[in-house]
Amino acid sequence: MTTLRRMREVPRHLLVCEKSHFGHEKSRHRHLVETHYHNYRVSFLIPECGVLSKELKDLVMEIGPYYLVKNLPLHELITLDFINTFVKKGSCCALTYNTSIDEDNTVALLPNGKLILSLDKDTYEEIGLQGHPSQYSSRKIMKFIVSIDLMDLSFHPDSKKYQRISWSFKEKKPLKFDFLLAWHHAGSEDSAMMSYFSNYRIQEHQPKIALSTLADLQCPVLQSGQLQGMSEVACTAQELFDWLGAVYSNVELNNEPTNFISTYCCPQPSTVVAKACLCTLTGFILPEKICLLLEQLCRYFDEPKLAPWVTLSVQGFADSPVSWKENEHGFRKGGEHLYNFVIFNNWDYWLQMAVGANDDCPP
Repeated sequence: MTTLRRMREVPRHLLVCEKSHFGHEKSRHRHLVETHYHNYRVSFLIPECGVLSKELKDLVMEIGPYYLVKNLPLHELITLDFINTFVKKGSCCALTYNTSIDEDNTVALLPNGKLILSLDKDTYEEIGLQGHPSQYSSRKIMKFIVSIDLMDLSFHPDSKKYQRISWSFKEKKPLKFDFLLAWHHAGSEDSAMMSYFSNYRIQEHQPKIALSTLADLQCPVLQSGQLQGMSEVACTAQELFDWLGAVYSNVELNNEPTNFISTYCCPQPSTVVAKACLCTLTGFILPEKICLLLEQLCRYFDEPKLAPWVTLSVQGFADSPVSWKENEHGFRKGGEHLYNFVIFNNWDYWLQMAVGANDDCPP
C-alpha cells in the first residue's frame, strides 16, 4: 500500500542584496550591523587559509562574556540604578531566554534604551500599559507590543509615567523571566554585571568557538561587480546564500548520485581551494563586537592574499521580538533574520539580508 503525502508549502522568505565599498561615504555597513541587536551566531569563512592570523584569533578569543540571570523580575530593568549604570553607559542588550515569540511573553532591551515587550492578550490587559496589536495578528488578536523608552528625559522617579510603569511591573502584574544580558563599555570591568545582579542566580558565559580547516573546498567564483538577482554566467545572490548555508551546516557538496541525504552542489562557475578556514561563535554577541570583527576581516587584505574574498555571516535569535532596529519580528513557519557580508580584496562588499515569513523587508 502506497501512502501519498502532500508537500507543505515552503515558507516565504525575503532576501535583500546590495553592493558598495567600505570606504564609500554613504556605505550603510556599520549602521546595518549596529542596528541588528540580538545576535546568536557569527561565522566567517576565509578561502585559501589554513591558520587564522594572530590578530583575528586574538579578537575571536576576546569577544567578551554574556550573562544568564534566572527569574529576574522585569522591574529590575527599569530601576534608575540599572539605567544609569548600564543603559546610559555603553551598549546594553537583554533578551528573555527559552521563550517562544509566537506563544509566550517575551522581552528585549535594545542598546538605544528601548524596552520592547511582546505580550499575550491576557498579560497585556492585566499589565495596563499602552501598546498596540502585533502586526502579525490574525483576526483574533492574541499578541500586543509595548515599547518603553528608558532614555526618555521624563523617565524619573517623580514622574507619573515612571510611577505607573513601576507599579504595573512590581504590583499589578509582576513578571519574571530568565534573561540573557550583555554589556560593553570601554574602560569598564566585565564583572560589573555579575556584581550588580549578585542577589540573583547569575551565570557568566563565554561564546562557544568552533574553528576548523576545510580541505579541497569547492567555492563559487565571485567578482565584486557581478552581484545579480538572476544571471546565466555568474553565481546568483540566492545561490551564494544557499551555498554558504550548506558550508556552515557541513553539508556534502559533491552531488554524488549515491548520496540520498543531500544532492546539493556548488554554484557554477566554481573552483577548488586547497584549504579554507571556518570559524563560528555561538552565544549572545553584541553588535559592537561584530563591527570589530568586520573591520579586522577588511584589514585581512592589507597584505596580498590568495583569497579574493572572505565572508562574515550573522544570525539573530529566532524568538527575538525585533529584527533590525525596532522592526517587529515573528516566527510562524520560520524565525530567521540574518545577514551576510562578502568582503572583496579591493574593499568592495556585498551585503545580503534575509528575514522569514513574519517580517517586513529588511532596512
